[in-house]
Amino acid sequence: MSSTQKRNLALTVLYETKLAINQAVLWLWIKLGWVKSILIMSYEGFGNEKEILLVGRVIRDNRVGTSTPEDTVWQNISKMRRRFMTVVIPGVEVRAEFDGDEYFAKTDEEGYFEFKIHPKKQIPFLSRWQQIKLTLVDQVIRNQGEVTAFADVFLPMGNIDYGIISDIDDTIIPTGAMRMTEMLKTTFAKNAHTRTPFPGVSAFYKALQKGTDGVESNPFFYVSSSPWNLFDFLQELLQIHHIPKGPLMLRDIGLSRTQLIAGSHSEHKLEQIRHILSTYSQLPFMLIGDSGQEDPTIYLQIVREFPGRILMIFIRDVHSSRHDFVQGIREELQSLGVEMLLVKDTLQASGYALSKGWVLEEDMVGIAQEKIKNEAENEQI
Repeated sequence: MSSTQKRNLALTVLYETKLAINQAVLWLWIKLGWVKSILIMSYEGFGNEKEILLVGRVIRDNRVGTSTPEDTVWQNISKMRRRFMTVVIPGVEVRAEFDGDEYFAKTDEEGYFEFKIHPKKQIPFLSRWQQIKLTLVDQVIRNQGEVTAFADVFLPMGNIDYGIISDIDDTIIPTGAMRMTEMLKTTFAKNAHTRTPFPGVSAFYKALQKGTDGVESNPFFYVSSSPWNLFDFLQELLQIHHIPKGPLMLRDIGLSRTQLIAGSHSEHKLEQIRHILSTYSQLPFMLIGDSGQEDPTIYLQIVREFPGRILMIFIRDVHSSRHDFVQGIREELQSLGVEMLLVKDTLQASGYALSKGWVLEEDMVGIAQEKIKNEAENEQI
């Protein structure tokens, strides 16, 4: 038996073992009466006229609910704990309904399901966001009732100048990812209202979404190494702070069918960005990240793999010790014909975008005003 065959056999055994364990845990929780209702977590999908990718998860409904500005630290901690205390529903069938057709998928050992929908006819897109109805086919608990969800899926339409792929942690919102204690405190003690983005981010991203024709048609994609457990929190945060809607591509922190452990930070981001660029093969993209971890290195690899596809790279300067490292990446990118700008704030990034003709001059006033307003609000917190 070759080394590859041995590895595949080991992964299969590991997967089957984890599936059996999770099924046994679920059976026990049901017997103890601790599973009262089931929830389909529908993550945002995306695609084109040939293929639509949609992923989600079937779990026990932990009833996290939405947050309010008045929530206490203990309420925030309790909600975050419930997000991570997940009881997964493995091995059950989910039905997707789209444009009059039905598709089926089964949840894996961690409760995840994936649909790759190939539309059977040309679809006249009337909106950039379409809905797919999801229904749990199997009965998991008594008196379950119908378990459904509606997934939003992005499909391109209209005049698109470029797409934007953005990181989240320390790019949109401060997390202190370089300092573990600060990051944990921020993640668990605050909520979507009290965790505020960097000043001016919302207005800048809206300007990029509009481009130069004034129509909010340029798509956003958010690629982060945060776990899927935080999906509802991040979705709520983007909505509350008026940051353009876009598919969130997060990371599974458990085991998987293809790896002994979930992929690394860089492997996850590379895979997701590759998929986006391949799905929209005729569209140029901007990449936005930060200097705190591996974004410059990841984006350099993407430029190498997809020559001519990257318009610009913006890197938020969050750690002075990384300046020399980022400068080295910047010089290598320049030799490949792509500019990378290390920016101290949103206004600097938007000014450069204006100089390149990527945003409207009239939007610069709104970005500057929002930045000042956000800074004043942050001082009061």
